[in-house]
Amino acid sequence: MELMKSQQWSSKIGFILAAAGSAIGLGAIWKFPYMAGSNGGSIFLLFFILFTVLIAGPILLAEFVIGRRGKSDAISTYRKLAPSSAWPFVGYLGTVVAIIILSFYSVAGGWILSYLFRSVTGSLMGLSQEEYGGLFETIISNPVEVLLAQAIFMIMTIAVVQTGIQNGIERASKIMMPALLIMFIILAIRSLTLDGASEGLAYLFIPDWSYMTSETMLLALGQSFFALSVGVSVMVTYASYLKDDENLGRSMGSVAILNIVISLLAGIVIFPAVFAFGFEPGEGPGLVFVVLPAVFNELAFGGLFMFVFLVLLLFATLTSAFSILEIVTASLSRGRPEKRKKYAWISGTLIFIVGLPSALSFGVLTDVTINGLLIFDFADYVANNFGLPLGALLISLFVGFRLKKEDVFAELEKGANGHAKWMHVWYFLIKILAPLAIIAIFLQSLEII
Repeated sequence: MELMKSQQWSSKIGFILAAAGSAIGLGAIWKFPYMAGSNGGSIFLLFFILFTVLIAGPILLAEFVIGRRGKSDAISTYRKLAPSSAWPFVGYLGTVVAIIILSFYSVAGGWILSYLFRSVTGSLMGLSQEEYGGLFETIISNPVEVLLAQAIFMIMTIAVVQTGIQNGIERASKIMMPALLIMFIILAIRSLTLDGASEGLAYLFIPDWSYMTSETMLLALGQSFFALSVGVSVMVTYASYLKDDENLGRSMGSVAILNIVISLLAGIVIFPAVFAFGFEPGEGPGLVFVVLPAVFNELAFGGLFMFVFLVLLLFATLTSAFSILEIVTASLSRGRPEKRKKYAWISGTLIFIVGLPSALSFGVLTDVTINGLLIFDFADYVANNFGLPLGALLISLFVGFRLKKEDVFAELEKGANGHAKWMHVWYFLIKILAPLAIIAIFLQSLEII
């Protein structure tokens, strides 16, 4: 069922900021620094940028093409473009993976709210490094606090998504994304003025080739998918609300560049500060929640900078959560905007319930493991190392082999002032290079080749 015209972005910049907001979330600000810190810094960054440009970016554009051509939710779009086939499975896969991602994503969003509350009350500053580690452990193991914070985060997400595209997601993104960029630039400038900042920049930008392994490549590929929100058909849903005069190639470039810039800014904010104060870059997921508070504690006006950073992190996390909940809400309401509010609350509540084990996995369920991983870590691993790459592979195959080439190019030409040579390069990347690269890295990670 085609979406109602009222369910459209009001402007090109609104769509770009919303799409960028979907991409620039915990993936860029929380996950990129600790993944880079644990995997060689510069080498991980190099692979991340390479995969963003050659694989994740082209697949993002493929999702734009699918979404605008289908003009419906992800499942209905694949059914419309490939009737009487198994291709709607891609939409179902994306919806399931989206539920899994937001189930643990909302838990981390709750952690941010817990830290933000402590920042406002002033209880976040003045602790030792060991005490910051203990604080993080105390927060994530407290079942009442993590569940309450997770619930508040989901309510905030539902409250925006239920109001629709223009009045909810687009309006919020127009405020949050410019604020995010401005505040990040300020924090990056402050970080670069620290004594010893050059060591952190060297870690981020000077390659250590010993980290050039198949594992680093697979992790960087997964990060490029996670950071751009590709492989879940989120962008299929977002692009379904686009008008025909939008230049899809330019929009893809804007979103990809913004994502790389914010990831780099996150690294520039974090690594110089980490090295300047003698901390370890390979701290892992606790890098933002353990090391950064200790770093800000050493700075003049550290409490203010910490508050600003947490607001940034909350903005970025919410804009990503909006897009993930949107794909589920759109799939349930199936082009019936009058049902949006109802299904936003139903899907949001469902995701909250699915996320309960992840929220409790650092406390009362800490002894429950799957393949040696805590439930939170297992959900993260399955979504990012299997769900997103598999979805991305299927999307590239769908555009490259199921859709007609002339139909794909016709969609790209809308708003682009006619045919361009870059379309042929992109088509090669999406049809040949992207599938081969995803499969090869998967096989290499399994030590089959």
